[in-house]
Amino acid sequence: MIASKAIRTYRIRKIESIGKMTQMTQDEIISNTKTVLQGLEALRVEHVSLMTGMGEAHRENEKSDIVRKNIEHIELGLSEAQVMMALASHLQNIEAEKQKLKTQVRRLHQENAWLRDELANTQQKFQASEQLVAQLEEEKKHLEFMASVKKYDDNQEQEDSCEKSRTDPVVELFPDEENDERNNMSPTPPSQFANSTAGYEIPARLRTLHNLVIQYASQGRYEVAVPLCKQALEDLEKTSGHDHPDVATMLNILALVYRDQNKYKEAANLLNDALAIRGKTLGENHPAVAATLNNLAVLYGKRGKYKDAEPLCKRALEIREKVLGKDHPDVAKQLNNLALLCQNQGKYDEVEKYYQRALEIYESKLGPDDSNVAKTKNNLASCYLKQGKYTEAEVLYKQVLNRAHEREFGAIHSKNKPIWQKGHKP
Repeated sequence: MIASKAIRTYRIRKIESIGKMTQMTQDEIISNTKTVLQGLEALRVEHVSLMTGMGEAHRENEKSDIVRKNIEHIELGLSEAQVMMALASHLQNIEAEKQKLKTQVRRLHQENAWLRDELANTQQKFQASEQLVAQLEEEKKHLEFMASVKKYDDNQEQEDSCEKSRTDPVVELFPDEENDERNNMSPTPPSQFANSTAGYEIPARLRTLHNLVIQYASQGRYEVAVPLCKQALEDLEKTSGHDHPDVATMLNILALVYRDQNKYKEAANLLNDALAIRGKTLGENHPAVAATLNNLAVLYGKRGKYKDAEPLCKRALEIREKVLGKDHPDVAKQLNNLALLCQNQGKYDEVEKYYQRALEIYESKLGPDDSNVAKTKNNLASCYLKQGKYTEAEVLYKQVLNRAHEREFGAIHSKNKPIWQKGHKP
């Protein structure tokens, strides 16, 4: 009776526990299974004791059969409980493995993101390296060129010492091709900065660099010309210091490159810096100072700042008259620039005076057939037209045309007369 009641009680508890298991967590299920396992083990021990206490004579009766069946059921329950424990352990292992895999997946995601960033950075560095290599190749060509001409410096310096009294012809560093009068002012190239009374000669390598920059600028290759100037400027400042005439020359060259790109603000800053250096190191009345003043005036003229440009141009004229003499061709060139500035301001009396004086210098020093004579006459005739002085303008235009016709066909009384003289008596 006791055993049967225990079995019924166990079954009832088992049914109740199964009903509650659906609402339990995994840890609670494992804990309860362990408790049931211990109870079944105790129940089995009790039934085995009962079987042992019945003796051999009573093992074949009904009670012994019941106890044996209960023992079998208990052992089956124990087996089920052990299976549940094994399954729980397996599930725990699976869950732990799952968490490990999740951790690995997160780590792999992070590593992939890091690798993508590294790849992007590497690609950027590679592109930058390719650009740097191209730039270095270009610089290498420049250095090779400079090295190839450096050997001529000594010979060139000897030639220059014999030519100190000679003044180079007037040329424009970057000639403008527009017909606007304000753009026809001539900047002073670095080749004219040296003078016999100045005591300063531009090194041959800087003149060579100047010519190289002209070549690149004329081709529109400013991405090459500008770095070339900047590198040369940096080297000069390292070797000679900022306040050196060579640095001022390099500043002037770079300023003219910027001016050609319409970067007027940068060009003005460089020219003002060059002007300060030249005034400090060479003196306020040096021809190089006049050249920088002239280039600054040209720059202001291009920007339409004629009132700002005029005093600079007058100061350059004053220096050139003092150093070169009042009848020097460079003085005539400065007079032409000053006339253009005044013409843009409507100061026609001053324009006539400056052009007439420049014309006298050109005719006396360079001869009537020099191109500057024809240009100055043409400019003066244009000034007459703007004032309504058509007769004076006609005279000058005919002089220019007659001179050109004489050079082409010979004397004016030849059979090849200009069209405006045909029908007239010689």
